[in-house]
Amino acid sequence: MAADDLASETWLTAATKIADFTGTSDEFAGWLFGIARLQRRNAVRRTSRRRTTPATIDTLDLTTREHAGDAGATSESESWITWLLSHLPERERQVVACLDVVGLDAAATGVALRLSPGAVRVAHHRALKKLRALGADLS
Repeated sequence: MAADDLASETWLTAATKIADFTGTSDEFAGWLFGIARLQRRNAVRRTSRRRTTPATIDTLDLTTREHAGDAGATSESESWITWLLSHLPERERQVVACLDVVGLDAAATGVALRLSPGAVRVAHHRALKKLRALGADLS
């Protein structure tokens, strides 16, 4: 998490919980630092759970993919990706599109698809697990 993102999250949390704070200005600094520390810890946990190793399209062995012959795609790699995504249920396919293609977060994806953020994360996890298994079967 970038420092400015951490600061923003910290101030947002502090603004929502300021009514619960009682103490001096010195205690306020400690209270605010505690919020920042917890935000940082949560960000590290979240990042470690979502850690991936990115691969470029060039590193994928697309020449051995027999199923990549989708006539509507503009390239072999796009047709292979389309073929892979076609094996996902509609809901999981939409979640992957929102999170990984459009770049929305779980909350915005949930609003767009009328799902809770938790349901979005579960659907995304299941979709990626299925795609990994499908990719391993093809190797």
